[in-house]
Amino acid sequence: MPEQYDVIIIGAGVVGSLVARALSRYQLRLLLLEKHSDVAEGTTKANTAIVHAGYDAKPGSNKARLNVAGNRMYDNLCAELDAEFDRCGTFVVALSEEDLVTLGSLYKRGQQNGAAGLRLFNAEETLRHEPSLTKEARGSLYAASGGIVDPFQLGIGAAESAVINGVELMLETEVTGFLFEHNRITGVTTNRGDYYSRWVVIAAGLWADDLMHKAGLDGFAINPRKGEYFVLDRRSSEVVHTVLFPCPTPVSKGIMVTRTVHNNVLLGPNANTIRDKGDLDVSAAGLDEVWSGALKLIPGLAKRDIIRSFAGLRAAGSCDDFVIEIPGDPAGMVVLAGIESPGLTAAPAIAEEVVEMLREAGLELAPNTHFNPERKAVRRFAVLTRREQEALIATDPRYASVVCRCEMVTEGEIAAACHEVIPARTYDGLKRRTRLGSGRCQGAFDLPLVIGIMARELGISPLEITLKGGHSRFLARGTKEVDA
Repeated sequence: MPEQYDVIIIGAGVVGSLVARALSRYQLRLLLLEKHSDVAEGTTKANTAIVHAGYDAKPGSNKARLNVAGNRMYDNLCAELDAEFDRCGTFVVALSEEDLVTLGSLYKRGQQNGAAGLRLFNAEETLRHEPSLTKEARGSLYAASGGIVDPFQLGIGAAESAVINGVELMLETEVTGFLFEHNRITGVTTNRGDYYSRWVVIAAGLWADDLMHKAGLDGFAINPRKGEYFVLDRRSSEVVHTVLFPCPTPVSKGIMVTRTVHNNVLLGPNANTIRDKGDLDVSAAGLDEVWSGALKLIPGLAKRDIIRSFAGLRAAGSCDDFVIEIPGDPAGMVVLAGIESPGLTAAPAIAEEVVEMLREAGLELAPNTHFNPERKAVRRFAVLTRREQEALIATDPRYASVVCRCEMVTEGEIAAACHEVIPARTYDGLKRRTRLGSGRCQGAFDLPLVIGIMARELGISPLEITLKGGHSRFLARGTKEVDA
């Protein structure tokens, strides 16, 4: 007999993982499928990590409604998932008289959307909050409800919470098609076999349109929008205290300057529509655009503080709103598509909406009385008090061995991450769970040690350790393993 699930969720990014977690509150058999080697591998791992207040989206849209609803859920959600969140407030900065008119429009739109804590500041008030801003600042829109989050821990935490509560997770499992009975989807075909279910949820980010087309749903397309970023060393956070936006354009919120929850500074993104959904390359022209845009807000930024650049892709849809629907033909499917910004903010509200849609569609939802909302991340040695550090070392001496000097990540943390609910099996996966290699040296000093520790903890050869799965191996052979 083939395995039968109540719901299969395709895509283990932050949206799919939160959907799986929300459904695990009920007595259901759930399967979460991810084609990559780890969860949170797509847009979730490469974004600006902003929890938006909700003043930007068109009133009445899914984006506006779910942004505001999701924003309100973040304090409780991040506490449950042990993900760092700081409701530090955000600023949209006006640099011209025309921008001041835009701020007024955004303020009114935010009020229509129900965004909390909005205030219009003049130039003096703005510079008092952010003294390093350009002296050309004419004023700002302040949103007290805006904030910053660790998107890695949020995505990983949501997936781990789902697994803790009974969801089956299958990594490196790519959905290649659907199973049908008459005009209803009854399951999925994958590179690892067929799986049957009463419902299928598409939460596949950039690839949502491909799956929609395979299900017979035409008329929608994802047009990937690339955004390039710089990451700056922590000392830059001395001049950037919160989140700074320029006035938005029709396609982008503009080149931002923002502090992160780990006290780095992030610059970007620009916005360029591309065709290749796998193109994560940065360009000299794109990074120049990011740097010059950031200097318009904070002219005192220094290039010597740059420690990394990267690019992320937004799943911009052919319609200017989130697609959240249950199509009539074929039946048995929930479609979540075009979940671009403010998708990270809206994700917890999207998950709750999916639950209610399935309830209204007839899925029986008996409460799971054993549901555990809490998940604990790997303990970060660097943020503990001296007494807490000593207590941890007493339980496991490996916490006394610092492997990553920039971020003060210990051997104990690396080992713990390799044995988590969803283990770190790649270097990038370990980095997202512990911040190893995220400092100024970007892992240059610790990589050989890390490979050895991971191989030992995972019980595999060092030759099998990869950067991000697939063929991204670090080592080809042992030093002395040379053919005669």
